[in-house]
Amino acid sequence: MSMAGNLRKVTGLGGVGGLRKVARLARRRPRVDLSHPARSPLGSSVVNCVTYRDGVRVPESGDLVDVVQRVRKRGAGFVWLGLHEPTDQEFAGIAELFALHPLAVEDAVEAHQRPKLERYDQTLFAVFKTVCYVEHEELTATSEVVNTGEIMVFVGQDFVITVRHGRHGSLGPLREELESSPEQLCKGPAAVLHAIADHVVDDYLNVIDSVQEDIDEVETDVFAENGARADPGRIYQLKRELLELKRAVVPLSRPLEELASVPIRVVEPEIQAYFRDVSDHLLRAKEQIFAFDELLNSILQAHLAQVTVSQNEDMRKITAWAAIIAVPTMVCGVYGMNFEHMPELRWTFGYPLVLGVISVACVVLYRGFRRNGWL
Repeated sequence: MSMAGNLRKVTGLGGVGGLRKVARLARRRPRVDLSHPARSPLGSSVVNCVTYRDGVRVPESGDLVDVVQRVRKRGAGFVWLGLHEPTDQEFAGIAELFALHPLAVEDAVEAHQRPKLERYDQTLFAVFKTVCYVEHEELTATSEVVNTGEIMVFVGQDFVITVRHGRHGSLGPLREELESSPEQLCKGPAAVLHAIADHVVDDYLNVIDSVQEDIDEVETDVFAENGARADPGRIYQLKRELLELKRAVVPLSRPLEELASVPIRVVEPEIQAYFRDVSDHLLRAKEQIFAFDELLNSILQAHLAQVTVSQNEDMRKITAWAAIIAVPTMVCGVYGMNFEHMPELRWTFGYPLVLGVISVACVVLYRGFRRNGWL
């Protein structure tokens, strides 16, 4: 009998009392792979539910209530329950079984939360913003560069509940990595919390590396020969996407500092040393983001300066040609007046002389402007 299969039915009943009503139905349900990157193949929000003891995955029979009771009776091991975008009804029974605080439950269901760490009695509630780099062939003014999601984690003495929002940030590979290191997993639920925090921060660094390539590309275009014609919309787009990344990274500093230094009942002192390492990685990510922001500001200012210089050059060229054209315009305008007595009006060489004077004056002006860099 599949414990996770029973749980899928549980999440739709809205209370612990309904947990036992589906035990017999689950016996007839075929076993399926629950490590789907998004939602379960059965259509529920449950992605996976596993029991661990001494760092090793333990097969359990019976419904979720029986499993949790056995774990608590033994006083060893813990349950890791993974969910993806659960509804109020799906999460109600789970919240009642694990005695989760209503405010934390509301945050976990509705999402769109700021990274934070909260303590409710014996339960720790942490919120992480996940980020994903969106691949694109060419950066434009409308390109999406960074996509964000969320992971909420409930940590107790004998359970870990992860609630994921968004189409990325699957914890399946992380679970497999932890299961390959029983010595780390045997440290309890806090070890899972550390692994999730480390996984999220590593994703920050990977996304930052990819964003840097986009910034380098924009910088190269701006400082190219025709940099004044570069699209400034790409710079603004990168700044907007960088702001989205900053909203995910910067607020996480304080929660990680608390996990690394403040005594917390469900976090062993041995685990806190690992959180200090994650905090150091996050500091590096923050420094890079702030550096990118300053660099984009400098690139934008340089681009605006290039546009101004280019406009000034165009205005000088226009002014120079206008001055050259003004010579024949003036001469022709004078001789175009209908006065009877004008000098050299009836002279045979008057017309060629005027054309020669006009040509010489235009050539002299052209060479002068060319020598001064106006043309």
